[in-house]
Amino acid sequence: MTGMTSTARPLLNRRLAEFGTTIFAEMSALALKTGSINLGQGFPDTDGPEEIREAAVRALRDGRGNQYPPGPGVPELRTAIAAHQERRYGLSYDPDAEVLVTAGATEAIAAALLALVEPGDEVIALEPYYDSYAACIAMAGGTRVPVTLRPADGSFRLDLDELRAAVTDRTRLLLINTPHNPTGTVLTREELAAIAELAVERDLLVITDEVYEHLVFDAAEHIPLVTFPGMRGRTVSIGSAGKTFSFTGWKVGWVTGTPDLVTAVRSAKQFLTYVASGPFQYAVAEALALPDSYFDDFRADMLAKRDVLAAGLADAGFEVFRPAGTYFVTTDIRPLGETDGFAFCRALPERAGVVAIPNAVFYDHREEGAPFVRFAFCKKVSVLEEAVGRLKKLAG
Repeated sequence: MTGMTSTARPLLNRRLAEFGTTIFAEMSALALKTGSINLGQGFPDTDGPEEIREAAVRALRDGRGNQYPPGPGVPELRTAIAAHQERRYGLSYDPDAEVLVTAGATEAIAAALLALVEPGDEVIALEPYYDSYAACIAMAGGTRVPVTLRPADGSFRLDLDELRAAVTDRTRLLLINTPHNPTGTVLTREELAAIAELAVERDLLVITDEVYEHLVFDAAEHIPLVTFPGMRGRTVSIGSAGKTFSFTGWKVGWVTGTPDLVTAVRSAKQFLTYVASGPFQYAVAEALALPDSYFDDFRADMLAKRDVLAAGLADAGFEVFRPAGTYFVTTDIRPLGETDGFAFCRALPERAGVVAIPNAVFYDHREEGAPFVRFAFCKKVSVLEEAVGRLKKLAG
């Protein structure tokens, strides 16, 4: 007999019941089924630097990382992360006590929230938010409190008064993402200073997701929140190799913070993956030591791709919010006579042979995100140009 035993309650933990299959899986499957160009999920369609790929091969062949690496990460990578923070931002971290390597930024976020949040704690997140935030807050037993970024003058902006009003006696933590996925907003020095003042005043912990730190455009500047007064002892900063070096499958991320904060996060992380990505850690250590010209060229390449896609989307009839960071463009579909991003994205592969993501999945207030749709531009220019050509059908 192969039937499953009936139970009085659903199998899935009720904290996760609201989440279901991610929209990325659904839309990627739709792209395959229809032969569409997938501008939904944020992964590049070309690998990063050849010398870094070869560094991973060399580590494999030399037997470095083929067995369990050290729990905090290999010393070479922790040292490289600390050196990167010093070189880019003037931040000094002890590689042995203040750096933790994780299985991508996704695990870093999960471990930090599981470590720092207890049932009943409120966590404020900027809405729309990366979808794992909500699931990880739920797994920790916390209550998420969204503060919505709203469109104004061509970009999405944070209302600092709304942020202050969201803090209560139950607030434990602010979850800040800049450069911001999916809107492409980069928080300004003034906004970050106000967030830091609020965190100090209300004695809040802060997790900052900075995985797009090297993808800021035009006049925008990435400034780590931890550099502001009073933030060193309350900030867990998260970075990632996947977005910066175009090796998203390697899943190498990291956490930096004070010894107490890093020890807390490691206490949770050790029971998630324990360790991961052994040989890739050695390669990422070499990647972080690449000259500034690599990061400059990477940003310039993505900027050119942003402009190709943004111009094409505008020609197709979308209202385009030109991102100051990340590799995503958010659009408003209302000029096309549409109001429902879910329906629009599910129909778009058949209509135009392109896949995008409805921003509403990143909102608690679904109606706030209903007319917005996100496209990824981390693809070959030829692919973007083909997608733009297909989308022109929408303009008639």
